[in-house]
Amino acid sequence: MGKFILGLICGLLVLPVGVWCWFSFGHLPVAVADSPFPFERQIVHVPLGARIEREMPKNAPIQPTPENLLAGAQIYREQCAACHGLSGHPSDFANHMYPRAPQLWAAHRDGSVVGVSDDPVGETWWKVANGIRLTGMPAFTRVLSETQMWQVSLLLQQANQPLPPDVRTLVQTPLPVSAPQQ
Repeated sequence: MGKFILGLICGLLVLPVGVWCWFSFGHLPVAVADSPFPFERQIVHVPLGARIEREMPKNAPIQPTPENLLAGAQIYREQCAACHGLSGHPSDFANHMYPRAPQLWAAHRDGSVVGVSDDPVGETWWKVANGIRLTGMPAFTRVLSETQMWQVSLLLQQANQPLPPDVRTLVQTPLPVSAPQQ
């Protein structure tokens, strides 16, 4: 019986030491080009979905008026388009991120939904406000006001709908390309 208990104790010590060594010697996939960590998607998305469901606001405090949609489009161009693209103009570097930044003006595979327009607006607001760890999605609570975060969220919820002409122009016009630094 004593050998069994000694073996159990050694086994319980070897496992955490082995995991620590694996992490410490740089074997964990941390580069964008690396294959995903086993169960990485489940480890991150299950608690993320539960937290968003628990904390997201159920109703927007503002309405998707033409003025709010226009303000949301201006904010989106300045803060979001570099990673999430514009209508007809996907981001140049989104595919080189891990995980890839979703293109919020692109239709899903079956073509029925554009971006996150099928998500509750409170879910989109939560993601804008809080960001998502390990994805490159920053939290905007110290960058944008509550109203601005709602304006962007309402704009994205309306991505499947006809937009006012001035809003449509902002989300379809490509961003200017800056000259490379010498």
